[in-house]
Amino acid sequence: MNVLGIYGSPRKGGNSDTILDRVLDGAASAGAVASRIYVRDLNFKGCVECGGCRDTGRCVTPDDMQSVYPKLIDSHIIFLSSPVFFYGMSSQLKAFIDRCQALWSRRMIMKSAEERKRHEGGRGYLVMVGATKGVNLFTGGELTAKYFFDSLDKSYEGGIFFKAEGRGDVLNNPGDLKRAYEFGVQAVKSGDHAQAGYNRRVTRE
Repeated sequence: MNVLGIYGSPRKGGNSDTILDRVLDGAASAGAVASRIYVRDLNFKGCVECGGCRDTGRCVTPDDMQSVYPKLIDSHIIFLSSPVFFYGMSSQLKAFIDRCQALWSRRMIMKSAEERKRHEGGRGYLVMVGATKGVNLFTGGELTAKYFFDSLDKSYEGGIFFKAEGRGDVLNNPGDLKRAYEFGVQAVKSGDHAQAGYNRRVTRE
């Protein structure tokens, strides 16, 4: 099983990076092959809404996103991580997500309206870390993640959320690190069960 971790923080080694590291460690321990994308290291710009992908499902902008699209499509599970910025994701990660308009177009082209009611491209999960105490602190991020994964033909399966004030705070909380590790383990195990069920359906049909 191919698992992809997308690191959305502009800051290297921050709390969301640390948590996603632990999630991927858990996924690898359950037998997954984990790879990583650090959005901060990519050379790309946001979507300019040129419409170039509308008829083909392919983005026409020649930058680092071209090497990213196949990884998004081919991964069975994606873990998306970000710190909270103004009750949403980081601007870098949001620009990354906006550039997946091409994959939304691709799904519209490849699948009928009835077929789009099902997600057959895998599963997606969200990892977020925030500092304030707002009741809806992670709501904006979840909505964005849900429709990002929808564009990839992946179902949004929920998230794991943490409160942390300063850089590296999560390292002082073994319980949070353990919870992240187990989250990765369970996501892979759930994915194995889902894939087994899919294989049985294909065999019967």
